[in-house]
Amino acid sequence: MNNQNNTEALNYHAQFKGKVGIQPLTQVNTSDDLNLAYTPGIGAPISEIQNNPENAYKYTLKARSVAVVCNGTATLGLGDTGPLAALPVIEGKSALIKKFANLDAFPLCINETDPQAIIKFCKQIEPTFGAILLEDIKAPECFEIERTLIKELNIPVFHDDQHGTAIVVLAGLINSMKILNKNKEDLKVVINGAGAAGISIAEQLHSFGIKNIVLLDSRGIISKNRPDLNKYKLEALEFTNSENIDGDLKTAIKDSNCFIGVSVANLLNADDIQLMDEDSIVFALANPVPEIMPLEAKQGGAKIVATGRSDFANQINNILVFPGILKGAVENRVPKITREMLVEASKNLAAVVENPSLENIVPKAFDDGVIKAVTKAVS
Repeated sequence: MNNQNNTEALNYHAQFKGKVGIQPLTQVNTSDDLNLAYTPGIGAPISEIQNNPENAYKYTLKARSVAVVCNGTATLGLGDTGPLAALPVIEGKSALIKKFANLDAFPLCINETDPQAIIKFCKQIEPTFGAILLEDIKAPECFEIERTLIKELNIPVFHDDQHGTAIVVLAGLINSMKILNKNKEDLKVVINGAGAAGISIAEQLHSFGIKNIVLLDSRGIISKNRPDLNKYKLEALEFTNSENIDGDLKTAIKDSNCFIGVSVANLLNADDIQLMDEDSIVFALANPVPEIMPLEAKQGGAKIVATGRSDFANQINNILVFPGILKGAVENRVPKITREMLVEASKNLAAVVENPSLENIVPKAFDDGVIKAVTKAVS
């Protein structure tokens, strides 16, 4: 951002000292109101909830509230900012959840990096909330945290950095295949980046039926021959690199027809894209600077290009997903969000674009059908 935009953004945040707040939903203007809102009136709902915990959804904010839990170890494209500096991001997510899903989201940036301590924290706050959204927690810790919470909590848990990106990527690919007259069996996908987003994207695509997927980290292709893989990358080999090839990114992209980058800036050039099959698909999602700029990707032969940025066509943005996923999960009282639901969300999101084109493969955040389409998948 330039200095003018920085000033505008700072003034925007300073106007109300943040982006979200709390206000009472009931009137508290008289002594009678006070008697109902607090003591002695609160005794009645307390008794009802003690007798049947499900009544918490009838008498409290649990029926419409989400905890957004973050430790700031993987904040957007900025890395480890710490929890305090991550607060504007988590406030922003909370504001968007209210705007698009009409749920009350509470930003909780915690000063903790130990996975077991974060798990304990989420267990301790479970009574208050209808769902938990995990945000900006680095890999591989995020995998352990989410898996444990999904297994042990009675409310839905969703890690947006993993699954939000994966849902939108698959939606974009569904429409890209439609435009290019390709079938999922035709795709040869290379995913560069084996962190939270990359592994989930690979699993999402595989669950949809795309079988030819190669996943890379900073050291190259993830294969069975590498002794340095953590357990999550080893698990990813169950649905990637079926031919067990080794090598670097150039080896991987040669003769592929789909590149998905969730890695670092300026990784590719036009010559690299020329190694791919004709009419290739390039999703360069590193932020704020993508792996390759759209114009250069097209000069190299890419037919469809997407980035994570709003100033280019085909923005792959999680805002299309997390409000609807949470709305469906909370309102339908879904105890666990399954991979089948995530794939259905991709299909529904893709269908919102009635006439997909080279520069219109995913809907815009303010398209009326987005929230309904994604919410419908979670029931």
